[in-house]
Amino acid sequence: MNETSTSKVKGLTSKAGEQKKKARRGMNDFQWFAMQVLIFVIIIYVLFAHIVGITTMPSADMYPRIDSGDFLMYYRLDKDPKAQDIVVFEKNDTRYVGRVIAVQGDTIEITKDGAVIINGFSMMETNIFYETFPLEGFTTYPLTLQRGQCFIMEDQRQGTEDSRYFGPVNYNEIDGTVISVMRRTNL
Repeated sequence: MNETSTSKVKGLTSKAGEQKKKARRGMNDFQWFAMQVLIFVIIIYVLFAHIVGITTMPSADMYPRIDSGDFLMYYRLDKDPKAQDIVVFEKNDTRYVGRVIAVQGDTIEITKDGAVIINGFSMMETNIFYETFPLEGFTTYPLTLQRGQCFIMEDQRQGTEDSRYFGPVNYNEIDGTVISVMRRTNL
C-alpha cells in the first residue's frame, strides 16, 4: 500500500470515529451501552406484545399436525382468517388452537353420517384422519356465519371442544394466525 492510500484510509477511519463521537455526545461508555439495551428491550417488547405471540399447544386436539406441548408462534395482526388457517383464539376464558373451516357468509352443515358441507359442497379434508360428526344439543345446522364470524374445528374431531360445541368464533376472539410450530419432542 502506498503512502497516499494509507492516509486516505486513516482519514476515513478518523471521520467515522468523529461521527460516532458526535452520536454519543455527552455520554460515557456505560450510558451508551444502557441506551442501546433499552432500545433493544423496547423493540422486543413491541414485537412480542403487539405483533408476534408465543404459546404452547395446550392439548393433542390438533394431532398429528401439532402435538401437545409444541411451541406455536402466531401473528397477532392477522384478524381476518381464511379457510384452512390455523388460529389461536379464546372462547369462554379458555385458549384454543384450531383450523378455520368456514368464514363469514359461508353456510356450514355437518351431517349425521360425518360429512362436512360448506355452501352446498362436501368438503374434502385430506389432512384430517378422523370422522366428523355433529355434537347433539349444541350447534344447529345448517348454520350461516354472520359478518365477523368463522367456524373453527380441531383436527382431532372426536372428544374436542370446537365450534360444534360453542358455536361460531368472532374475529375479535382470535389472537392470531399460527406462522410457525416448534416440536418439543426429543428436546
